[in-house]
Amino acid sequence: MNTEITEEIRILIINNLPYVILGITALIIVALIIFISLNIKIEKLNKRYRKMMRGMEGSNLEQLLMTNVEEVRQALNTVARLSEDVKRLEEVCRQSIQHVGIVRFNAFADTGSDLSFAIALLDRKKNGIIISSIYGRNESRIYAKPVQAGESTYYLSGEEKEALHKALGKSS
Repeated sequence: MNTEITEEIRILIINNLPYVILGITALIIVALIIFISLNIKIEKLNKRYRKMMRGMEGSNLEQLLMTNVEEVRQALNTVARLSEDVKRLEEVCRQSIQHVGIVRFNAFADTGSDLSFAIALLDRKKNGIIISSIYGRNESRIYAKPVQAGESTYYLSGEEKEALHKALGKSS
């Protein structure tokens, strides 16, 4: 049961990968905005510190300095967390689907529409899969063929080759 749930989650993520990447990108943008906001607050504190240094004899300077140091530490911790998040996101992006090519076609003359298809799904290194669905009036079949470095060791139909060429950005 645990592997079924894991597989369902994996399929859900794969099916919604653009939304997942969009969500992660939004989180990075929010984190960047927070980081910029923290930097602006630190700059304001520095201005206030300079102003107070000119006008005070040291009565509250220690407390002001301690507050400023703590906020800088928090900002550095935030930057460190953001750097770790960026590294994790870069790894996710390297393994995510980045190249897609799809071809719809009519496999049999008696079906009347382009209900068959071939789709190539490749990552940054041009590794992935080609999925083909052959729709017939009485049955449908689905085939999956692996792709490594933009090539498949399996025989590819014309439609599968066209989908692969589209995913690789080549003209057929």
